[in-house]
Amino acid sequence: MKEISGAQILLEVLQEQGVEVIFGYPGGAVINFYDHLPDYTCRHFLVRHEQAAVHAADGYARATGKIGVALVTSGPGATNTVTGLATASMDSIPMVVFTGQVPTPLIGNDAFQEADIVGITRPCTKHNFLVKRVEDLERIVNEAFHIAGSGRPGPVLVDLPKDVIAGKCLKKVAEKTSLKGYSPNYAGHPGQIQRAIEVIFQAKRPVFYVGGGVILADAAENLTALARALQIPVTTTLMGLGAFPEDDSLSLGMLGMHGTYRANMAVTESDVLVAFGARFDDRVTGRVDTFAADAKIIHVDIDPTSISKNVDVDIPIVGDVADVLGKMVELLKTSEPGTKACAGGHNEWLAEIARWRELHKLSYQQYEIIKPQFVVEKISELTRGDNPIVSTEVGQNQMWAAQFFTFTQPRSWLTSGGLGTMGYGLPAAMGAQVAFPERLVIDIAGDGSIQMNSQELATVVQYNLPVKVIILNNGYLGMVRQWQELFFDKHYSFTTMNHAPDFVKLAEAYGALGLRATKPQEVESILKQAFAHPGPVVVDIVVAPEENVYPMVPAGEAISNMLLV
Repeated sequence: MKEISGAQILLEVLQEQGVEVIFGYPGGAVINFYDHLPDYTCRHFLVRHEQAAVHAADGYARATGKIGVALVTSGPGATNTVTGLATASMDSIPMVVFTGQVPTPLIGNDAFQEADIVGITRPCTKHNFLVKRVEDLERIVNEAFHIAGSGRPGPVLVDLPKDVIAGKCLKKVAEKTSLKGYSPNYAGHPGQIQRAIEVIFQAKRPVFYVGGGVILADAAENLTALARALQIPVTTTLMGLGAFPEDDSLSLGMLGMHGTYRANMAVTESDVLVAFGARFDDRVTGRVDTFAADAKIIHVDIDPTSISKNVDVDIPIVGDVADVLGKMVELLKTSEPGTKACAGGHNEWLAEIARWRELHKLSYQQYEIIKPQFVVEKISELTRGDNPIVSTEVGQNQMWAAQFFTFTQPRSWLTSGGLGTMGYGLPAAMGAQVAFPERLVIDIAGDGSIQMNSQELATVVQYNLPVKVIILNNGYLGMVRQWQELFFDKHYSFTTMNHAPDFVKLAEAYGALGLRATKPQEVESILKQAFAHPGPVVVDIVVAPEENVYPMVPAGEAISNMLLV
């Protein structure tokens, strides 16, 4: 064997880890890596901004279940990854981000393009590393992938000094990675699972509260089987959309600040609330002391620190959601009398939920001005059966997409839930399209947030990624404007987007197809044209400027206290 460079070791380890795609942006600190990259099988996609590289790796990871990979240079290249890392950290998305660094002798000397990226990202990564010796590189990269994809997933950063990448050593034979003191618990405790099943059997008004952890654990099939067997209604968080088919009669839709009336009322009136892979965040719970106040709460999560963090629970189950749901389904097979009694005992409860559904449906009035809800419903209708992947930016466009698109499959919904990152949708859609070149990938955007990373239109055109960007153009920073209308006496301070670009011309300038709809009767034909086009498309749809997202729970209120119009 001969010595090879750190860059070559890194590329060989990436191949051993099964990495097929890297999103990146070159620079001086990582030039050795890019010099060797064409000799290896990993496909590289050149983004136009380092933040977009991380969001693209994030979208790739969410859509595939694999670990996303991004690589950037030092200094500003590294600091531009922080928003993407924080986005992935809040939503528990597995990825490994490699950053260039100045040579080790210069660290701490304020060298050109030096940044303490390990210190900067410590709060927003699951773990991070500074590689100080080329001999340690292989071990550290393998540990990074192990940490990112195990337990509660999350982003890991590996900082690579230039002399480490350029240095040479012998590559070792890969060994199984194990870390002392790091051993996530995957198996839910049988006794706790049995206790939970017994409580569920006794429930009269049960609700399954489902978060993104069910999707991350690939546990949607067992969740659906359990809910249907027991006839228990299911509500999902923003991150959990797609974990349970929304066209099922047991679906309550999304809960929380902009959740459905039936979901929020069902949780409020429940006597048993079973949380699977959810973290009881403030946008879900509203006033904590009123959230499912009369319910026994069962919480299943692989992260023990998430249990009873925000809301006290009665039966904690620490373990992989897929493991716990699988064991619950197996228990049902030996508990047929209990299963039948449970399912048959919920008729009154389901009837009450049906009444709530009819009392306050998600609705809007479509007249001469295009309503954004109408657009999202039309997108859902036209793509039914195609199983498209839908990403969003953040704001009103995100909430309308969550409310009015019917999600029936997991890993078909990409959105920034915890951090609420404007500019996420286009690069995330780009990552998903790389993973699934034949599937329809749609970014539902706002005219404000699309401008955060619109330069990535160059990337999708360069690689002929047929992403469809649908802009709900209301001329405002819509969600902030809505709050100003409702709580600040319509004082629209700096939320009017007076100088937005002509999005059709912008698309054409990058080499994409640009389309526009200004009348309701144009929407369907324009969307059909966009979806049929073989390349990337930007559709500018001019919508009602002061349309609001309802229901809405005001900050600090109980989720049963909703503004409905």
